[in-house]
Amino acid sequence: MTRSGRATLDIVVPCYNEAPVIERTNTRLLDVARTLRDVDARIVYIDDGSRDDTLQHLRAFAAAHTNVRVISLSRNFGHQYALTAGLEASDADAVVLIDGDLQDPPEVIAQMLERWRAGADVVFGVRVQRHGETAFKRGTAHVFYRVMRALADADIPPDVGDFRLLDRAVVAALSTFHERDRFLRGLVVWVGFRQEGLPYEREPRPAGVTKFPFARMMRFALDGIFSFSTLPLRLASYAGFLAAGLSLIGIGFALYIRLFTTTVVPGWAAQWIGTLFLGGVQLIALGVMGEYIGRIYNQVKERPMYIVRERIGYRDPA
Repeated sequence: MTRSGRATLDIVVPCYNEAPVIERTNTRLLDVARTLRDVDARIVYIDDGSRDDTLQHLRAFAAAHTNVRVISLSRNFGHQYALTAGLEASDADAVVLIDGDLQDPPEVIAQMLERWRAGADVVFGVRVQRHGETAFKRGTAHVFYRVMRALADADIPPDVGDFRLLDRAVVAALSTFHERDRFLRGLVVWVGFRQEGLPYEREPRPAGVTKFPFARMMRFALDGIFSFSTLPLRLASYAGFLAAGLSLIGIGFALYIRLFTTTVVPGWAAQWIGTLFLGGVQLIALGVMGEYIGRIYNQVKERPMYIVRERIGYRDPA
């Protein structure tokens, strides 16, 4: 199915402490918006509780440009919730998700729109190069995507972030999901529709610092794994069966020595090793179950995923 005629596009940009780069981001996004043919493009900034003067910059953008909108959240809820706020606020024919740090070049949006016009419902950016990132960051990202692909129930493509274009139908489908521990790139794959990859080179961050340190990356990786796979629970069960099997072998060996030999079994070493092994397996299994139970606990509280403090540039600010 091809799409023709004039269309509306929302470019959703989550921001958290991006004051050093946000002026350049806005300039490039406005330049891209002006060059898009037969498209009414709006830039929707989501201020995710920034502690610097990012919000002041965004207010100035909205005052100066009629196609700039700002949604200010009441605190820092996290990247995935900021993206969700942008998706739920959009009524456009298509939505592009792009970070505000300029690592994902806005000029690629035009190519995404071409694929969308040709019939694709989702056009996701595939990182063929990651300029300006450390070897450690590239290596851990490589491992993460391959592990996710092996574990997840959804076929999540490797080297793909949240930079993508979504058709209105996909956005509507995502709005029916109310999961708190969100992994949007997995949810987008899960809903289906026609999806295509678009290779691009990721640029180095021109200013500011990354908002994904190692601890936050690990949390994000765990959200992806536990949201789309029950394999960790099965692995815990397999470890329990292995421990039980080894314990039976040890029991049988101890009984054989006790009943059929005169050898004195020292006991303390075997007992100490067995206790440590079984204790370790039990703690791992409890930890895995705790991750799933904790997510169930967060879900059943039914708190909102985010709270909007202010909407700027909208005709109806409510």
